[in-house]
Amino acid sequence: MNALATLTRVERAIREATGNAFRITDSRAVTGGDTHRALSVAGGEQRYFVKHGPADTFEMFEAEADGLAALAETGAVRVPAVIALGADDDGACLILEHLELTPLATPDDGARFGEALAEMHHHTGERFGWPRHNFIGRSPQDNTPSDNWALFFAQHRLAPQLLRARANGFGGDLQRHGARVIERLAGLFLDYRPQPSLLHGDLWHGNAAMTADGQPALFDPAVYRGDRESDLAMAELFGGFPPAFYAAYRRALPLNAEYETRKPLYALYHVLNHLNLFGRSYLREAERLTAKLDFALGTRSE
Repeated sequence: MNALATLTRVERAIREATGNAFRITDSRAVTGGDTHRALSVAGGEQRYFVKHGPADTFEMFEAEADGLAALAETGAVRVPAVIALGADDDGACLILEHLELTPLATPDDGARFGEALAEMHHHTGERFGWPRHNFIGRSPQDNTPSDNWALFFAQHRLAPQLLRARANGFGGDLQRHGARVIERLAGLFLDYRPQPSLLHGDLWHGNAAMTADGQPALFDPAVYRGDRESDLAMAELFGGFPPAFYAAYRRALPLNAEYETRKPLYALYHVLNHLNLFGRSYLREAERLTAKLDFALGTRSE
């Protein structure tokens, strides 16, 4: 993609959004993401964080802006404000407030983040899903609203990922166990009725940080309303959060006694997504989780 055309697109979008005669005087590539390219741009004392890509990424940027707005509305966590969306025939960009961020490094950071996430999860809706479809990484995420959480998770989370895995050549035990998990996963919810909590949806430690003034911050969301346990399961799956994070969350919003039984189900969605995005290195874990869940659900049905 032409770098000059990208900067011109960004300048134009910022000018139209702010009404200021903004001119980029400094531009730096930002590394760390695996979905989009990113820049930090500045003009005078103003600095912005920019994601950019081909024209067909506009829908992804639009969905991300929607998710950030939903998280911000809770007041529970700090998110980068959406400055502008820009697009033309050659490319698209999402321009965000630039935040000075640091990783969660201390027990105090972890505790504050756990409390903030619990507060965010208190924001519930009437149905599971979301008013629009969005993305988790580069994968489409179907958010068709439902009154039935088990059915929603089977039809709109696991089934699409398993179908995509089959198309990518991952069959055998993964598909055999996976089909039975989908058929019987309602057995994990016989005595548990989750509320439709607002979820970040992609809660690994790389999407969480602390601001310079000590506020918990979230970004890169894949929002929908669902079982809050799924955010916690994702956080545990890839690690990186201090132990104080989990302890503070549980104090503020205790987990159901059978959370550990359902945790592999929620982890499976993200492992399947990584299998489909990044390939065979995630196959063994996907097979392990589907087999474990198949066995557990079979035992429950006996």
